[in-house]
Amino acid sequence: MSALRYVYAVCRPLDAPLQAELTGIGGAPPALLHHHGLVAVVSTVPEAEFGEQALRARLEDLDWLSATARAHQGVIAALSTVTTPLPLRLATVFRDDSGIRAMIEAREDDFRRALDRLEGRVEWGVKVFVESEPAEPAAAAAKPASGRDYLRSRRRHSEAHEERWQRAEAFARDLHERLTRQSEDVRLHPAQNPALSGASGQNVLNAAYLVPRASCEEFVELVDRTKDETPGIRVELTGPWAAYSFSGEEA
Repeated sequence: MSALRYVYAVCRPLDAPLQAELTGIGGAPPALLHHHGLVAVVSTVPEAEFGEQALRARLEDLDWLSATARAHQGVIAALSTVTTPLPLRLATVFRDDSGIRAMIEAREDDFRRALDRLEGRVEWGVKVFVESEPAEPAAAAAKPASGRDYLRSRRRHSEAHEERWQRAEAFARDLHERLTRQSEDVRLHPAQNPALSGASGQNVLNAAYLVPRASCEEFVELVDRTKDETPGIRVELTGPWAAYSFSGEEA
């Protein structure tokens, strides 16, 4: 079976070895390819899955995509414990090591600038959700006595929903401004679709923050203090991650 070379990330030479038991895509252990003072973290993957035509079909398979993304993230997470990695986008593959070396040479200056900028920094994700509105009591949900009563009920419901949404937007805006002051860079991502994410409520804020490691405790404490500030609003914090959102790579 022919094989391709999968690249997880680019980094500088490691000061400590990777975990001996670490595995990546398909259970293959990652290896280090040194070139021009940089390191590509790679493993071998089957062309039957990662060739151009096969990959196009595989990316439509959500189970395969999820498993591949978890393996990719596992390698990046392990790298983050020993160095500052520059994650490459999912399913970055080359025919052989010479293709990887050519890629490093072509993008060497960009890689070095990005690594300089990300050194000693991590990414935190913060999401704000408007919780689903509680169901109406049975008495309130009873059939209205008249069309006028129905219209009044609908108007009250619409006004309450609008007020709830405006309160959440103001909360998210204020939180984002505070977190931005604690960060070196910020990325605003599109709101999550609850049908795809499985998260409850409506997503008001979906942001990534680049934070120096030395400031992480203060950043996390700031988020934690906001979690109970406003009823009906949920704040989620994830991380610390390698700086995916700030690597310059497309998702």
